[in-house]
Amino acid sequence: MSAFELLSEPIRRYIYDKRWRDLRPIQTHAIQKIMGDDRNYILVSPTASGKTEAAFLPILSKIDIHQPGVAVLYISPLIALINDQFVRIDDLCKYLDIPVTRWHGEANRTDKEHLIAQPSGIVLITPESIEAMLINTAFAARKLFSNLRYVIIDEIHSFLGTDRGLQLMSLLSRLQAFQTKPAPIVALSATLGDYQPAKEFTGNPTNTAILRDSTARRPDAEFRYYDGAGSELPLSLLKDIYQEVHDKKALIFPNTRGRTEEIAVKLKKIAGRVGGHEHYFSHHSSVDKEVREFIEDFAKQNIGHNFAIACTSTLELGIDIGAVDTVVQVDATFSISSLVQRVGRSGRRDDAKSRLVFYATNEWSLLQALACWHLYTEGFIEPRAIDVQAYDILFHQLLSMIKQTSGAQRPQLLQTLQKNTAFKNIAEADIQELIEHLLEKGILEQLRDELIIGVDGEPIVNSRDFYSVFTTDEQFKVFNGSAPIGELPYGPQIIVGENILLAARIWSIVSIDEKSKRIEVRPASDGKQPSFFGSAGSVHPHIREKMLELLVTDKPSPLLNEPAALALHNLRQKFTAFRPAEPADAVQPVDPFNHADHAGSIDPAATRPLHTKPLNCQAYTFSGTAINRTLSLILKHFNVSHVHIEQESAFYISHPKEDFLASWSKIKAALSAAKPAQAPTANSAAPTTFDPDQMIHDQLADSPILLSFSKWAEHLPLPFQVAVLKNRHFDFPGAIQFIQTTSWDATHYDPPTEPQSANGQPRG
Repeated sequence: MSAFELLSEPIRRYIYDKRWRDLRPIQTHAIQKIMGDDRNYILVSPTASGKTEAAFLPILSKIDIHQPGVAVLYISPLIALINDQFVRIDDLCKYLDIPVTRWHGEANRTDKEHLIAQPSGIVLITPESIEAMLINTAFAARKLFSNLRYVIIDEIHSFLGTDRGLQLMSLLSRLQAFQTKPAPIVALSATLGDYQPAKEFTGNPTNTAILRDSTARRPDAEFRYYDGAGSELPLSLLKDIYQEVHDKKALIFPNTRGRTEEIAVKLKKIAGRVGGHEHYFSHHSSVDKEVREFIEDFAKQNIGHNFAIACTSTLELGIDIGAVDTVVQVDATFSISSLVQRVGRSGRRDDAKSRLVFYATNEWSLLQALACWHLYTEGFIEPRAIDVQAYDILFHQLLSMIKQTSGAQRPQLLQTLQKNTAFKNIAEADIQELIEHLLEKGILEQLRDELIIGVDGEPIVNSRDFYSVFTTDEQFKVFNGSAPIGELPYGPQIIVGENILLAARIWSIVSIDEKSKRIEVRPASDGKQPSFFGSAGSVHPHIREKMLELLVTDKPSPLLNEPAALALHNLRQKFTAFRPAEPADAVQPVDPFNHADHAGSIDPAATRPLHTKPLNCQAYTFSGTAINRTLSLILKHFNVSHVHIEQESAFYISHPKEDFLASWSKIKAALSAAKPAQAPTANSAAPTTFDPDQMIHDQLADSPILLSFSKWAEHLPLPFQVAVLKNRHFDFPGAIQFIQTTSWDATHYDPPTEPQSANGQPRG
């Protein structure tokens, strides 16, 4: 029987009315598998390949819609994605007379009340709304989800390896307590590099299968280069982007909100000068929700109008904005996963080809972008491991469970936490230690054998901010008169009289009301440089390693235009002494601290360049962000001072190379000895032991801000804080392997004094 014939009659009628020519590959596979058993499934296929329907078509054909209670719980990482998917899912469910309800902070309250009164159909929800429901109306959650038949998790890759993902794992375990039989999970993603974490996420990996459609079309790509030494993007780059997008439907992805606003504003100015269209927008989390929704609707509905939307990750996920001709990326993405999502936004029509135009503003960004592209075409996507000792999320969920039940017996609470998928690897002794710590701090209180929220815990659990586990900057709402413009993170740059970029316009700050968290603005006309800040991302080691691989070869790339090829050539020239060994009958072994200054003598797979100057050196690790962060901590622990991580994955060290190499040798010896550490005294010599926990403990004492990435870690006992940093901020296994296997090639570093052409001759 064909996949189409397996579907129920109303679903087949829906497909016929939509005039589908055939089912997509992922839909065919999902229908045949999901209709046949009750296993968990992870559906992996390219963006716009029909994953949502691949989940809903068989599930709605299979379940008995007349049973009481909510049948399907659809969980999304974004409210905007829920609102977008609601239209598609509701349209499908009309054929089955199944109600679809949105449940989030912006959803209609009457619809929620009606659902509680008559639980049925499909609920679209975020993890934070599940949390709020369990805490505030646990009776409603039990009534709604006691007969749940399926859970669908959209964009599961956005949850893996995150605090929010651990929260969702815990919430799914808590919902199962209401059910006589756990509901199967169907998860959707376009960007999974390692399937095992996704299988673990379901709570039953042995009963979870992967369905993968690997028929993705490789997009056309082009790399362009404009030197951007200043704080603003070069005008020539912006003019080139304008020429690229002015007659297309385009998405432009910089890496920060500041760049997003700069591009949107300046493209609109260029269009105004040359008589072009005015449909240039900015779209990111600080833009007002109604403005974002207008932009999304405009892109989807105005088929005859071209547009360009400068955006951040807010349009990286599956929000449908219709057909996009071109994706522009300004400077390198920090991950392959992000690149895959962004490239997938174009070429969504059956007859269309995806197109990516990449602009680099410095040579290292160009090299990183090229490395990301090569890894993407090789099929690599960063794996996302699940933290097995998330003590900060344990703290949050422990309080949430006690709040949910207005108190909990300690034995039952311990049993529940140990059964919870998110905390199954945390020992009972650790949970007991955390409870004792919270009792001591007054966050919990104990009445006989019952734990309740303590005096100092009440402000935590009663805060509206308690439902989420991710950190956010303090936001101020921005208004022009009565019109909302968006929100800004409050910081030193927010000053009356200063200009800001927001919603693709330049505004002057008129007033700031800190009490009401409100900023009044008016359109700026003084020409003053506006400010808008953003942050960098974390880079996987494979990206840096691929950068090194590309750096030490002279192989040209047909994807680079002439300025980009020249920039890459000039960067390679700085590393001419660092080349792989030429094939030979016999190659001499490499000295661990080789000081050679000639080419063809090293192995870049096990050696890294050490560029030296008379008074200092640069150690190029070409490794990932977490490993570099850990190496920096280790170097400082061994009294290598003035260590600074630079953009190109290098440490700038204000020591002569001999001092650095001697310290590196000492670190290797300490790692080999692996003796228990003793706290150094003020008069002691440089430490010779290697104790990661002690290193983190010392660093945390000096810099408590290290824990700022974790919303709840400040409430943990100190050993648990160290564990959180060790698991999620640092990478000691990776750093230790790097130290054990890597040697340094100390080369003199004399960059060209004048620009060189691609053939090595002076330019100009």
